[in-house]
Amino acid sequence: MRHDVFISGFGGQGVLLAGNLLGYAAMGEGKNVSFYPSYGVEKRGGAAMCTVVIADGEVGSPVVGNPSVSVILNQTSFDKYASRVKPGGVCIVNTSLVEIGDFSRSDIELIPIPMNEIAMQLGDLRMVNMVAVGAYAAKTGAVSLQSLEGALRKTLPERNHRFIPANVRAIEAGAQRSGSHFLK
Repeated sequence: MRHDVFISGFGGQGVLLAGNLLGYAAMGEGKNVSFYPSYGVEKRGGAAMCTVVIADGEVGSPVVGNPSVSVILNQTSFDKYASRVKPGGVCIVNTSLVEIGDFSRSDIELIPIPMNEIAMQLGDLRMVNMVAVGAYAAKTGAVSLQSLEGALRKTLPERNHRFIPANVRAIEAGAQRSGSHFLK
């Protein structure tokens, strides 16, 4: 088994935290992981992206030119990276900030989820990344929702552990919107 995902958005959306969380969840399940973050010099508003490769066997490279799955959180990322998803892949899109328009690839599955609205309904826009991670995990089965919950303690600083229940609710909300059979 091998899963690869490319997550992209702007600084402040928690892209790198989402990738890190996936990595810790996969390691908790005894899988091999590579996590490759990339971000602009800006703290907020600049480009942020990462790739995560999860495998039962060895992971040869963290670089993924054509990911099986992309999670796209903003318009600039959609315009730049949606076309790179490999045929037969999945593109999970934050339709709160992305106008899909005339995107015409019929060889990938496009999953539109209003992630910002879901995060706001849960009480905090900063949980958009948790909604995205939940959708990815449920759609692909790369990691379980339970592993994500357990990995939050390793990923979040201790001062933020009080927010774990809210993050779990956001992960579950994203999972419910993915249209997947991997929900547990």
